[in-house]
Amino acid sequence: MGLLPTYESVGILAPVLLTVLRFIQGFATSRWRKTPAKRERILEAPALPSNPAPDRRRPTTVARRFCLPSVRGAAPLQGLPNVHGKIAGMPTTAAPNKRGRPGYDQQSVLLIAVDVFNRHGYDATSMGILAENLGISKSAIYHHVPSKGDLLKLALDHALGGLESILEQPGAQSGAADARLEFVLRQTVAVLVERLPFVTLLLRLRGNTDIERDALERRRAFDHEVAALISAARDDGSLRQDIDPRTVTRLLFGTINSIVEWYKPGGSLTPEKLADDVITIAFDGLHAQA
Repeated sequence: MGLLPTYESVGILAPVLLTVLRFIQGFATSRWRKTPAKRERILEAPALPSNPAPDRRRPTTVARRFCLPSVRGAAPLQGLPNVHGKIAGMPTTAAPNKRGRPGYDQQSVLLIAVDVFNRHGYDATSMGILAENLGISKSAIYHHVPSKGDLLKLALDHALGGLESILEQPGAQSGAADARLEFVLRQTVAVLVERLPFVTLLLRLRGNTDIERDALERRRAFDHEVAALISAARDDGSLRQDIDPRTVTRLLFGTINSIVEWYKPGGSLTPEKLADDVITIAFDGLHAQA
């Protein structure tokens, strides 16, 4: 005979007894769960295995995104043109260095941006292309400048600022007209060589944006000042009078501006010798001295 009563032993009372037993069992179980002994059993439960089976589910979108580099296949641009010293008058924003990506400030971002503008053209250069050459994300560029146009404006201000400052120097404001003209031409060559990529960008503008048109207007104003010096030297007899001053201005600046296409800083031709050669050709020509 088993431990539990059977239908033969209790007869018709079997369902009633079974209900009573179930009630007693449930009450005892609920009391047992609240006892300290139960809590001790929970604490003594065996630990999870130290090397669980790997989760082979596909990672989430966020997980996959953080496993990728910020710019695929991007590397910092090498072989940038040498610009002596810091860019005068330009504010800097230091960027904290992060592992795995180069750190840049505003000046270094601008240097690379100017190089890219000169190689691809400003209109054809997108922020994505700039990011690839910098080796950083587009959002990191916006940490330094609000837009591509702001990069262009900073670059053009640097080029034009150097040219405009020449006319404010004493050598351009006092003395004979031909001496002032020689001073301005010599200093123009010096600024062009020192700020070669920036002046190159200035000379290649197409005037498609307000920033470009403003820069071209400032450049024309500088040319007009030089033309006025040529006219003054022509009037006082220092220069020949059979050539229109406007033609002389175009020829002089055509010669000087062509330097950006062939001059290589650091070579055997120094900036000083280059300026001497330009002045010699402009004022003495190619004829041998008698």
